Amino acid sequence: MKENFWNWMLIGLGGIMVVAELLMGAVTGFDLALMGVSLAAGGAVGLYFASTKVGLLASATLAVIYVVFVRQRLRARMTTKGTLSSNVDAILGRSGVVTQKIGAHEAGRVKIGDEEWRATLAAGSGDAREAGQTVTVVSAEGVTLTVR
Repeated sequence: MKENFWNWMLIGLGGIMVVAELLMGAVTGFDLALMGVSLAAGGAVGLYFASTKVGLLASATLAVIYVVFVRQRLRARMTTKGTLSSNVDAILGRSGVVTQKIGAHEAGRVKIGDEEWRATLAAGSGDAREAGQTVTVVSAEGVTLTVR
């Protein structure tokens, strides 16, 4: 009976780790959950063979396999690479090309990257900007950029 107690403890602790990961919103990158699965699976193996030593050994082996072989590949798949920021802050300071004249008191259009934006001239920027001229984004308010 004592042999099964520790195996049940491994299963219970593994379950608690999985639930904790889910409650935290996967902030550990699923490490806590997958280590919990290793413990629970090891405990189940220990129950099958009615041996605490086998359960502990299976748990440790599964945890080491996860850390050494699986964790790095899983992390690589979970991280995104090469994505562009899509918020307005990502275009502050960038240069763009005027596609529609921007007057001193009239908005025009500017193309920055693959996106076209409504744009106005910053105070003290001087004359209007004609189509084809290059401008720099100095601020943004809503969907309107202020350029120089």
